[in-house]
This record gives sequence, structure tokens and C-alpha cells, in this order.
Amino acid sequence: MRTKQTSTAFSRRTFIKMSAIAGAALASGCATHQRSNWEFFTEDEAATLTAICDQIIPADDFPSASQAGVLNYIDKQITRHYRRHQRAYRKGLGRANQVSQQQCGKILAVATPAEQFHVVASLENSDKPFFELVRSHTFEGYYGSPRHGGNRNAVSWRMLGLDEPPIRGRSLYDLKKGTPS
Repeated sequence: MRTKQTSTAFSRRTFIKMSAIAGAALASGCATHQRSNWEFFTEDEAATLTAICDQIIPADDFPSASQAGVLNYIDKQITRHYRRHQRAYRKGLGRANQVSQQQCGKILAVATPAEQFHVVASLENSDKPFFELVRSHTFEGYYGSPRHGGNRNAVSWRMLGLDEPPIRGRSLYDLKKGTPS
């Protein structure tokens, strides 16, 4: 004797249909998820951070912060030594875009350099802890050692007229003469 199925039970055919729909939804969701070239940041966050960093150190005769690899430095460090600042970056970059939307009607990455300047100046006043964090990390990435991901091609050292310091163990230096031995 066959019992009547309740309304919550699925037939095999319904189960297969639902599985196919769920699989298609999952596949389409994965296909539209934006793949990022960054370890921590999304592409949108990286674009916003680029705008902020390039207002802190803009290009002149020497490269801007982003051209010198500062974003690479921050991205690497935020997944390692500065892991504790991940939430501050996520919230701060979101706020930067909110301020930009309010002031310019567009996100910070697509605003003009003059609009970006005003937005970043607003952040400096309204969200000082986040701004100071980004400024500090921008300076570290721009003036620090290239081995940490920033200061690409030692641009800031060349700008300051400094020689690249010898890396211990890679070359023998005669410290009295200042030349390789």
C-alpha cells in the first residue's frame, strides 16, 4: 500500500530540477564574481586606495605613490604584519567612496584629481585615524626598502640622491672606502 506524500517531500524529479537550478545559480554567481589581482583588496578597493595614495604622494618629476608600488606594499603588509588593520581599511575605503558620492556624485576612483583632492582633504578632517593610517603606510611603501613590495626601482632613494644600501650577504663592502671589495 502506497502512502500519500506530504507537501514537504520532494520527488526525485523535483530534487534533480532544484539541484540543476542551484548549480546554475552557483556557477553564474562564481562567473560574475570579480577576480582580484590583490591578496587582500578587491579591484574597487584598490582603485579607491590608489586615488587616496596618489593624493598623498602625487606624481611630479618622480612617480606617484601608486606608480612606485605603494599599493603592492600595503596589500602585502595588510595580509601579514598589518593584519590588525584589515577592518579599518575596509571601512575607511567604503567611507571614502561615500564621501565622494556625497561631494562629487561618483566614487573616488573616477573623480577628477581636483575632486579627489577635496575628498581626501575631507577624510583627513572627518576620519583622521584612517587617513593617518593610510598616510603612514603610503610613506612606508614609498620610502622603504623595495624588498617589501614598494619603492619600485628604488625611485624614492634616487629622488633623494641616495645609493641603494648594500644587502648583507650579497656583496662584500669595504666600509672604510665605501666601495665593493
